[in-house]
Amino acid sequence: MRKINNSYTLGQSNAPTDGGDMLKTRGDGTLVWEGVADTTYEPATWYGGRGVWGSGYITPSYSNIMDYITIASTGNATDFGDLTLARQAVATCSNGSRGIFAAGDTGDYSNAIDYITISTTGNATDFGDTTESRRFVAGCSNGTRGLFGGGEPTTPTIDYITISTTGNATDFGDRTVSKDQLAACSDGTKGIFGGGTSSDDTIDYVTISTTGNATDFGNLTVGRGQLAACASLIRGLFGGGDSSSNVIEYITIASIGDATDFGNLSAGRHFIGSCSDGTKGVWAGGSTGSISNIIDYVTIDTTGNATDFGDLTGIRQSLSGLSGD
Repeated sequence: MRKINNSYTLGQSNAPTDGGDMLKTRGDGTLVWEGVADTTYEPATWYGGRGVWGSGYITPSYSNIMDYITIASTGNATDFGDLTLARQAVATCSNGSRGIFAAGDTGDYSNAIDYITISTTGNATDFGDTTESRRFVAGCSNGTRGLFGGGEPTTPTIDYITISTTGNATDFGDRTVSKDQLAACSDGTKGIFGGGTSSDDTIDYVTISTTGNATDFGNLTVGRGQLAACASLIRGLFGGGDSSSNVIEYITIASIGDATDFGNLSAGRHFIGSCSDGTKGVWAGGSTGSISNIIDYVTIDTTGNATDFGDLTGIRQSLSGLSGD
């Protein structure tokens, strides 16, 4: 993030201070220098206004379906195109223009990475391969790198790609625990991984721009897998999960510590997918005991219960979401 007209980097000591030089978040999710006049600002690049969900499970088969919404306006999803492989339980991330779907379950563990151009619609293209074939993986990004963590067969592996260039993933390090069915989010600096099988409540994190093993962050209020996460520049939210949970909880990503109750989804469900434009957090699909097409949302930087957004193009669970423009 930088102040464009004078090329000041975030935190640079000689940044102008007329009226104050505190970074704040605008309603559209962009960072601004408070009180600095006559400037333009570069938006965060790891999310955007279009939400896309891909992959999933529809009894009795896996799905290659992608559909999308405009996050700022409520309504039903529209068909986007198809993934290269029908599968469920993939990891997703984006750099704001390119969306990534990685690994998953095709009936066997997959290492496939696909990509789309988010501003258009159409079918996905092969990108490369993850370092390990696995499913129920979680993904996040800082707008440059995409990270994929955890997964089944149960592994602590984190690997990464440079989203703008195609190719195979590279080893990043390991999580503090070996879990699948976890969730991930990012503020553009930290990559956060939380939850997982066997009612795990672990939250750990990495600094995305480096490589290395994860560090303990804190704990969820309710340990669970099959959940999904999204974020603003300030908060990370975890929603849904085991036994059709309706729990939403949040962390402040810049400061380590345990999660806090946020509110509830409009319907409790597991094997759910999520995305964000930095203002709204949106969850879609999953299972309430039967497979669902529900989309609901919250305003991330408040607290409260989710509100109905619309419906997916069809029911499915074990789908994954990303956003961009």
